[in-house]
Amino acid sequence: MAAFEPVRYAALTDVGVKRSHNQDACAAQPAVDATGFAAQGHVFVVADGMGGHAVGEKASAKAARDIPFLYTKHARDGGVLPALRRAFQEANSGIHEIGQQNPEFRGLGTTSTALVLRPEGAWIGHVGDSRAYRIRQGRAEQLTFDHSWVWEIAKRQGVDPDELGDFKKNVIIRSLGPDREVEVDIEGPYPVEPGDTFLLCSDGLTGVVTPQEVGAVVSALPPDEAARFLVHLANLRGGPDNITVLIVQVPGGGENSSGARSARPALLARLWSAWNRRVHWSFTVLGGGVGLALLSLGLQLGAVPGAAVLFSLAALLIVVGLGGLAVHMQKEEPPGAGDVAADLAPRELHVYRSHDCGVTPEVLEKFTQLETQLLEGMQAHNTPADYGAHAQLAKLAGAPGAKGEAVLPAFRARCRSILFLAEAFHKSRHKQELFRPSWTPPPYPQ
Repeated sequence: MAAFEPVRYAALTDVGVKRSHNQDACAAQPAVDATGFAAQGHVFVVADGMGGHAVGEKASAKAARDIPFLYTKHARDGGVLPALRRAFQEANSGIHEIGQQNPEFRGLGTTSTALVLRPEGAWIGHVGDSRAYRIRQGRAEQLTFDHSWVWEIAKRQGVDPDELGDFKKNVIIRSLGPDREVEVDIEGPYPVEPGDTFLLCSDGLTGVVTPQEVGAVVSALPPDEAARFLVHLANLRGGPDNITVLIVQVPGGGENSSGARSARPALLARLWSAWNRRVHWSFTVLGGGVGLALLSLGLQLGAVPGAAVLFSLAALLIVVGLGGLAVHMQKEEPPGAGDVAADLAPRELHVYRSHDCGVTPEVLEKFTQLETQLLEGMQAHNTPADYGAHAQLAKLAGAPGAKGEAVLPAFRARCRSILFLAEAFHKSRHKQELFRPSWTPPPYPQ
């Protein structure tokens, strides 16, 4: 994503079925032009508050509000890495101070995960167990490490966190607010390709919806529909926690394969940008001038016409290169330049877990079963809905058993017909309603 392009995004937060207050929050601050994109990029944040009464709401709202603002302020003076880290640390200090000054707010805290899309790639700032995923070419890649007890124990034992079952699954060991200082994970920059989709979410989604399902839905539906579908799916499975979903789609992908045509220019732009970060442009121009001078000499020796013109161009490049080199040598390093260089230096990129999320006949069948169960349950409880309109939508999905290229369109249509039912059910349900669909598929292979 070397050049500025508007991104498609959708954000949705929901209280869930069993909670009385929504302690999640999210924020989106996309760049509006190329200048803003080069300076700070597109910024997105998800936060999941912790604490009784309105305490968690206050912490998450402050994190979602302050982190984009603080990051943008610091990004003007330095690189993205220190700016993102300082934004989290200052937000932590502010939340901690509220807890210290108000006894009724003691213990308030929040997780937070931020995504920053910039010319050099995608950056992740992270504290807690809210997650960031990148969905690309049938894979859902988790780019954040859960700061939870179970993930820390699994890391020490060298096992998959799922192997530990529910052992202290919801115990968070790092968050914004409880302590005066906080360690912030900064990941990136991850290369961004046309059609990449990033998803930030709270554990209200990942606790009941698998990464395979998340990736399949995000791959099949536009961001707005995918966000609504995932929230409804989590609620249909009991909605035990607040649910927040923020989806960001990079332009260039999609059904028309336009991303394949734009991939080569984007790759060349990234290579050129990487070269310029390591070699000052004056050296490149000087090298080009010397090369042209040698070529003109060869043409002159061979009595080939055009040698004089080529030599004049070579001389011009050498003069420009020497001038740029002189300015570069005399110019003082601006404040924060060392931080920028550190940002752009090669860094280890982590993909903590990777899941196959391709849309297969098996996935389509699982969602068909979900629709059947939901429809039968709603009709048995006389839930008001336009069942005729739903039948028309379900018809577009076709009969079960789609294969090959027909699977993706059938899955997309099936998701939309389920979404129609889920929205009708959501309008009629109450917190203590007896009918609570809880469709849980068999586990996917890792």
